Amino acid sequence: MVRKDGRLPDQLRPVRIHRHFLRPSAGSVLIEFGNTRVICTANIEEQVPPWLMEQKRGWITAEYGMLPGATSPRKARERSGRVDGRTAEIQRLIGRSLRAVTNLEALGPRSIIVDCDVLEADGGTRTAAITGAWIALVDAVRQLASQHNLSTSQVIRHSVAAVSVGVVEGQILLDLNKEEDNAAAVDFNFVIASSGKLVEVQGTAEQTPFSEEDLLAMLALARPAACQLFRLQREALGEDWPLSESEVAFPL
Repeated sequence: MVRKDGRLPDQLRPVRIHRHFLRPSAGSVLIEFGNTRVICTANIEEQVPPWLMEQKRGWITAEYGMLPGATSPRKARERSGRVDGRTAEIQRLIGRSLRAVTNLEALGPRSIIVDCDVLEADGGTRTAAITGAWIALVDAVRQLASQHNLSTSQVIRHSVAAVSVGVVEGQILLDLNKEEDNAAAVDFNFVIASSGKLVEVQGTAEQTPFSEEDLLAMLALARPAACQLFRLQREALGEDWPLSESEVAFPL
């Protein structure tokens, strides 16, 4: 099966990563999955939430938003700190994904706030955000490491990337664009660490239930795709890649 955009079922959209996209932030990345474009920034605060003050460890949290012009029709701005259910779900997912691969004790009593702002939404905004946010996080930790007595590799334990997989017209497809996502009978998001372990799996039968065999087949597409994303993260970071070969389960 060849998809409408010319891809094979197991093929990612073109992924482009532009590091150091915004100068004021400690880490910043513009990441593109096809026509989906997300700016990810990471900034440091020398404090933690009150409930963490006695635990002597750091914190990583995320905020996610979509610019009004990112979709058609226009999406109204979320004001006064109020976010809708989808936004809250996605920003919590991003935060959990980053914390799962970070040594918060080594980070020390400080916070890193990651912001993921969608410029254009054509499906897979959360997966693009997670994949790009990790690079922004690494650059923020690098800035910390240059100012304090710690190393990036102490804080960053693994890489993390995410990809969507769905069932469209009976065919399992990787990295759904918006049209495919809207037509999907089953829709999954896989968040995978470079250790090979799963960080989070989100799956829904939008139209018809799926079998265990379907789930395993979707995971079988997601794993090599995550490996491709790890390679692109490593290429984007170059000499600043923080992980040793022993910390990566996939050949990069």
